[in-house]
Amino acid sequence: MLTQSVAGRTYDYDYNVGSRNMGMAIGVAFGSGDVIYVLSRQHEQLADVPWNKTAIHAKVGKYEVPENPGGEELLFEFGQYGDGDGELVWPTGIATDSEENVYVTDEWMNRISVYNSDGELLNSWGRTGTGDGEFNGAAGIAFGPDEILYVVDSLNHRVQKLTKDGTYLGQFGDPGTAEGQFNSPWGLTTDSDGFVYVADHKNHRVQKLDSDGGYVMAFGSYGTGNGQLNRPSDVAVDPDGDVYVCDWANSRVQIFDASGRFITTLIGDAVEMAKWHKQQVDSNADVLKARRRVKTLEPEWRFALPSGVDYDPAKKRIVVSDSQRWRIQMYRKYPDYIEPQYNL
Repeated sequence: MLTQSVAGRTYDYDYNVGSRNMGMAIGVAFGSGDVIYVLSRQHEQLADVPWNKTAIHAKVGKYEVPENPGGEELLFEFGQYGDGDGELVWPTGIATDSEENVYVTDEWMNRISVYNSDGELLNSWGRTGTGDGEFNGAAGIAFGPDEILYVVDSLNHRVQKLTKDGTYLGQFGDPGTAEGQFNSPWGLTTDSDGFVYVADHKNHRVQKLDSDGGYVMAFGSYGTGNGQLNRPSDVAVDPDGDVYVCDWANSRVQIFDASGRFITTLIGDAVEMAKWHKQQVDSNADVLKARRRVKTLEPEWRFALPSGVDYDPAKKRIVVSDSQRWRIQMYRKYPDYIEPQYNL
């Protein structure tokens, strides 16, 4: 359904933005106004190379994404594939600070690169290892309300706390299935009270912890039913305390209230193609014919291994990184939605 009203909330599908430039969109971060930063990584087949060589793209796109579809614009891109300063190999997480500097984790090089809003490299730090301030699979990244930086150290099964310049402050978590333990955590977020929510990927749950890693509660269990998860990859929370979990292997987003009660599921509703996707299809007569022969286009509407979710409180907008569809899909949350009355 494009519009769902449940438990006193209404989630209304907004629109989607995508293009070849957004290959494997895995995460977003918000800038000022209508700006959204989209983190992408992909392997692209080079058609004119007979020995199956691929090109690798790793970058951040700065997009203008207005209230209404049609006006979206790619402003510029920064970062590129490589291991040099400001380059990216396997970027995974993205976050912005209060000055709109952009922080990107790289789980291959185990470092964090910091850019300003013009895409210029400001700093980079981190290295491979198991010690303080070292990483093995640097993944999700988020700021707390005090601008303490939390970074998921996935294969060390922990979360590290750092300053904005990478100075080590502390850590929590270790391998396991008990409360406060992790198995290859991936994404994370924080709320306005300083609580930390971690997508505990291989434990098929999201854990809520205090800022020092003290266990508070967990959301989800393994499965495909309502409120169940299969390798969650990211998590977001809105100002009301509702929790959005990117249920990666189930190709959906599950929504819970602050107490952990399941509310509803988003499965993707892109009934109309993104502007730039439509331009690509309209320019190819063979693709147009092929689309008219299929029984239904519904699979195209749905999420395919969505990897990231974030909530923009300024616009009450839920943004999902629909990685295999090369796009982001957006929903709005309306607390006071009114259904028009019709006299039939």
